[in-house]
Amino acid sequence: MSSINHSQENNESYFSIDTFFKQIGIGEIIHQVNFKRRTPINPTEFIKWLLTTIFVRQSLYRAKEAPAFTTRTVRNFLNDGRINWQKFVCLLASAVIKCLRPFIDSRRRLALIIDDSLFARPYSKRTELLARVYDHDKHEFLHGYRALTLGWSDANTFLPVNFALMSSKDPKNILGPCHNLDRRSLAGRRRYQAQSKMNQVAVELVSQALKHNIPAQYVLFDSWYSSPKMFDQIKQLGLDGIGMLKRSTKVYYRYRGRLYSVKALYERLRSEKRSPKATYQYSCVVKSDSGIQRKANNYLVLATTKVSLHPDEIIQLYGRRWQIETYFKAAKQYLRFDKTQVQNYDGLCGHLAIVMMTYDLLAWQERQEKDERTIGDLFYIMGEAMPDLSLTDVLVWFIKLLNQLVESEPVAPIKQLNETVDKFISSLPQSIAFQLQKA
Repeated sequence: MSSINHSQENNESYFSIDTFFKQIGIGEIIHQVNFKRRTPINPTEFIKWLLTTIFVRQSLYRAKEAPAFTTRTVRNFLNDGRINWQKFVCLLASAVIKCLRPFIDSRRRLALIIDDSLFARPYSKRTELLARVYDHDKHEFLHGYRALTLGWSDANTFLPVNFALMSSKDPKNILGPCHNLDRRSLAGRRRYQAQSKMNQVAVELVSQALKHNIPAQYVLFDSWYSSPKMFDQIKQLGLDGIGMLKRSTKVYYRYRGRLYSVKALYERLRSEKRSPKATYQYSCVVKSDSGIQRKANNYLVLATTKVSLHPDEIIQLYGRRWQIETYFKAAKQYLRFDKTQVQNYDGLCGHLAIVMMTYDLLAWQERQEKDERTIGDLFYIMGEAMPDLSLTDVLVWFIKLLNQLVESEPVAPIKQLNETVDKFISSLPQSIAFQLQKA
């Protein structure tokens, strides 16, 4: 009767996580990211426990301890500086994409998306590499990090494939302690990367994703990353960039033998009296190809290194960049994106990797059999636990069934038994009830 007692193993999320782990081969992935065992416990158990704590919306320190290990063991697992969390996320996304690839039309354009979001730590003081970072929404400096994220999209499913938790390249803005580790070590390189330029790290993330077999033809990014140098570096990696350009007077583009800023180029095209289109105003070929769209009294400038793309296709592809904003919203609202008490920088990177893994799991479930539920719906379903059944309740169920068999007519017990079983199944979580009904 031990299987009747309420436990984490009876939670619906455990069944889904086990299936997901088998599908992607989590054991092989962990083996490749330099995890060294300090305990005899399988590391997949740590990851499974961390995923379930996210689904029940509890912190690492408030979650119910597992029978085989304590939260301190899990914290040590996250803080292990030898684990390559970036490679872990890349390999994980690559395995999920491999599962989805048979269902993706070969004509579909696959793209990588670069963006960052505030990883806020407003009440922290001693968190490693904590910095003053600029919040683009509130237009003020806050305490925390910039979570630089690289995502993958086939226009249907979005998956986070790599990340870097950025501090500040200016030592004056770094508030927390900074340990000067040997840069030859993984932990040292990780901290050095956190204090590098954002655009440089973004290119490194793209390069690392390609080395781990993430398929893509384009890289999408907004105006914060758009520069001629960025487009050139992306092109050198064998991909084409599509981004929105800043209307800067410091950057010039060559058009018909003359150099123009974006603003001057727009005025030049207007003076040519070209006929406007329905979805874009002007387009021209410059040193970095650009399509220009007019909106009311303002205009947006989209640029790409893919000369053969029609302006409509440029606009359509760039619109896919919104998927990474949806990921940030879902991760912050449901997956405890920046809700952790971990103080160690390696531990913060581990936490962010687990959040991305949780999103991969939800995206994988959403894609199964054309699931129409949203990520938020799936999150709450994953957190739905088995009802508590005491031994007394179970005995009452069986006594009722036996009484029906003894006292009723020969035909009646079967009907009443079916009704009782149906009533019991209806009280279970949806996915378990569905499996029982299929059986």
